Amino acid sequence: MTSQAAQADAAAQHDGHPFDYYRRDGMALRPAPPRVRFDDIWTPARQNILEGWIDFQTKPRETEPVRKVIDHMWQGDELMDAVVEQFREMGMAEGRKLLDQALDHGIESVPDAPAELVALFEPLDRTPEWLDWELWERGRVLWNNASLAGGLGMLVGDVFGTFVGDDVAYAVGETGRLVQDNLRRSLETGAWFRAVTLKGALERFAEPFKDTVRVRLMHSQVRAGLRRRWGDDPDAPAAAGASGPRGAFAAHGDPISSAWMMVAATTFALQPLLVDHAHGRTCTWADLDAVTMYWNYIAHVFGVADDIIPRDARAAVEIMDWGVAHAGGPSPWTDVQARAAFDRPGGSGLITRALLTPMLGLMTYYSGERLTRALIGGTRMRDVDLRLWTALGKAFVWGNVGFRRVADVLPGAARRAEARTTAPVYRSHEFMERLAARRGLSGTPFDHHNTTAGVAQGGAIPAPPPLSRCPVPHEPTSCAGRRPAQEHARTNRADLRPEPLARGKEDSR
Repeated sequence: MTSQAAQADAAAQHDGHPFDYYRRDGMALRPAPPRVRFDDIWTPARQNILEGWIDFQTKPRETEPVRKVIDHMWQGDELMDAVVEQFREMGMAEGRKLLDQALDHGIESVPDAPAELVALFEPLDRTPEWLDWELWERGRVLWNNASLAGGLGMLVGDVFGTFVGDDVAYAVGETGRLVQDNLRRSLETGAWFRAVTLKGALERFAEPFKDTVRVRLMHSQVRAGLRRRWGDDPDAPAAAGASGPRGAFAAHGDPISSAWMMVAATTFALQPLLVDHAHGRTCTWADLDAVTMYWNYIAHVFGVADDIIPRDARAAVEIMDWGVAHAGGPSPWTDVQARAAFDRPGGSGLITRALLTPMLGLMTYYSGERLTRALIGGTRMRDVDLRLWTALGKAFVWGNVGFRRVADVLPGAARRAEARTTAPVYRSHEFMERLAARRGLSGTPFDHHNTTAGVAQGGAIPAPPPLSRCPVPHEPTSCAGRRPAQEHARTNRADLRPEPLARGKEDSR
């Protein structure tokens, strides 16, 4: 079958958008969704860590690995998406029982397992041919051995991607979890990241492996819910925001796509070591190959399509560079989520500034002031002077990395690196667990999107179960005054629309 015939056959299997299919060998590569665009706002974050490794270009080239990733912006996780559809029909609670049974005891222990679940576990129960466990373990050790400053650089990139970048901001904004249930989402995110740094984390019956599959399920639940909310009308106008979701697939591609999952995996893998290298704690391409292998297998378990997983660090760098440069934003959801994070109710505005300004200065050092201003432009922090704190952030990063450089040449450095159980940046997770426990939140079952996949066509994503309440009223249409918590708790998700404040104008808070 020719490339054009295979593509036409795939498109004919549905009545939606002509790019809404899972790619097969021989098909032509799809172009980027219209939303995806280069933005110079991300250039400092890229240039700071990539100069010296590649022939850095302000607008990165589309190499062959990048073109394959672009194609997969139109598709999600074929195997898990089919499982979610089956679970939606049989009942999500019953489906999760089957998934947990298979995770704990193997798919063969599930009587009359649905064909979709059997297909999901076939690649999970075997390792891909390209996986080198020895190199994977070396990558895990190297990643854990990055400095605190290197790990913070990765986290800062993740924050900007979540709040400012279009792909994640739209998905997170539509579900409302970052605003309505931030503590639980943060607890689960931190718990998962910490767990996958442990030795043996991705052995088949290890708990972090199982939790990775549960997070994968959650991603597909969100994807299914957003697709049902957005609709599949290829002739509908591209959405200008969540207030007009019809046609959003045509503008964005698939939410939480296989492509953006791979871009995220490359940034997580490479940034800690690249930050260290940029500040004098050097690494090699062989080191980057190792951390790429470490995160490649994580991406595989997460359901990223095998044909876009890079086989070496050079391809991973190309994917990361292009993906960050085309992250876009700020999205219509940026101000909604940033106000929830920075404009907390109660307390003094001076205290809030005193606590947050050093963090914003550090973020500015890593990624540039334009990106920071895009993040806080709709909040009460928008006019904060960051110059001093950016300089202090620079001093911290150089000092922390310099300290680790000295430690690297002291006796026992290799033994300490092997013995390190987790990355320094995740040692604070125990504090978050204690904070969550005081709020009545314990455990990380990754189950708070069980109802998301069942949203009605064009309907709103359901609110999370009431384990924790959002403290911030967040209809962006009005910021005058604050409603009582009881009234806020009754807010229907359909009423929440990202119409941010005009930038540079004071609100009444």
